[in-house]
Amino acid sequence: MAKKRKFYAVKKGRKPGIYLTWDAAKQQVDGFAGAVYKSFLTKAEAEEWMATASRKTTRKVSMRTPSTVTPSIILYTDGGSRNTGNVRGGHVRKEDVAAWAFLIQKDGESISGSNGEFGATNNRMEIMALINGLQKIIDRYGEKAAVLVVADSKYVLDAIQRNWLSGWQRRGWKKANGEIVANKELWQAVASILKRMPNLEYRWTKGHATNEGNVFVDQLLNKTMDRMLREPTEFEAPKKAVSNPKPSLAVQDSTADFEQLGLFHNQQISDD
Repeated sequence: MAKKRKFYAVKKGRKPGIYLTWDAAKQQVDGFAGAVYKSFLTKAEAEEWMATASRKTTRKVSMRTPSTVTPSIILYTDGGSRNTGNVRGGHVRKEDVAAWAFLIQKDGESISGSNGEFGATNNRMEIMALINGLQKIIDRYGEKAAVLVVADSKYVLDAIQRNWLSGWQRRGWKKANGEIVANKELWQAVASILKRMPNLEYRWTKGHATNEGNVFVDQLLNKTMDRMLREPTEFEAPKKAVSNPKPSLAVQDSTADFEQLGLFHNQQISDD
């Protein structure tokens, strides 16, 4: 079997660039103090990585200055899918189920929301969870609310924290290689919301592990996907892209549903 071709990106070295062989890349980094380099399976991925600032630099040029307000609200978000795209060589089919969920906690009160789409990707659901969770916070607590966003999606968090989002905006919602950003209309909605909310902080957590909030939203979105299989007519396929999409209405869980999941059942469940 032929060996897969790799692309070697040298971000910091004698001569930064993308090389087709490791020997060529090695000449640029071997013995170079503080060299930064990485291999990729596609040239597009290598170009995207080269276009982003390093983690150390990103902290200085991030889209927003870290909030000095102590968060009083925690927002957990998660997205998931059960599609053939999860299998190597597969793709998302129109009948595949996907869902998102969020959980908001503040002063003993918990608010949850979840919904799903047929034929949607996992990444789309991760963004939808963030949009709907932040919009619910705006509606209930206002735009100045101090919020800690906890998510297991590096796709979402890196786009915000590593300045990818602002880069896409500058390039007219295109990646470094000129391709249109996937989920463009959703990222436009995220950018619009972030401008209105100055007191946001972010934290990554390992998915489906020991973080109760993350486990809760994962189980909640899986309940939604189960329901999609039982009652498919209540859910829709992804709509065509629009410039300023409105967040989906969140399907609120009942207290009984929380107790069935075995999490947060001693807290108040409210969505007045």
